[in-house]
Amino acid sequence: MLIQAYAQGIFPMAESAQATRLHWFDPPVRALLPLDARFHVSHRLVRTLRHTPFKVTINRAFQEVVRGCAEPKKGREKTWINAEILSLYTALYYRGNAHSIEVWNGSELVGGLYGVSLGSAFFGESMFSRERDASKIALVHLVALLRAYDYKLLDTQFQTTHLEGFGAFEVVRSIYLSFLKDAINTRAKIFPCYPNWDHLVGDVLSLQPMTQIS
Repeated sequence: MLIQAYAQGIFPMAESAQATRLHWFDPPVRALLPLDARFHVSHRLVRTLRHTPFKVTINRAFQEVVRGCAEPKKGREKTWINAEILSLYTALYYRGNAHSIEVWNGSELVGGLYGVSLGSAFFGESMFSRERDASKIALVHLVALLRAYDYKLLDTQFQTTHLEGFGAFEVVRSIYLSFLKDAINTRAKIFPCYPNWDHLVGDVLSLQPMTQIS
């Protein structure tokens, strides 16, 4: 049912971590992140990516990433991720339809993101940081991976100032559904277990025109 919902542009959220019910959302406007040269990486983040001591992995700590995304933080004391969300998306992870990007400082998980994959569409669900720029690093690595493996759509659901800085833009539902139909009916390559991150991220950064790096 969850896969069918995503294929129709619908996704679930809970009102709080303690909520026992899920609500379905089909927003009239959706936010997307571009997977081409319009994806914007700030000059400061470029430096961080080139010199960071962090290690990035994929699908190594899915549940830990979801729990990290559920942690309260300043400006977001409440979370929409409850026990049922964790259970449902873990099931999707074991089906191969959900993925996590993890950012590590040594053996400590300091950031990451997770989302759902269907055809050549990726639906970003949530991200978190315990150290500066950790979630941004995860996002750049996700975009690099999606570009390299022929994904067509990166849905971020709602626009935020954080995502707008990367080039996120909004489209009305009818346009979104057209993009979505094309993406889910196109098969993307399977994510590798051990991607060559340096190469993938380098390809993304090479697309950044000097006038776009700020």
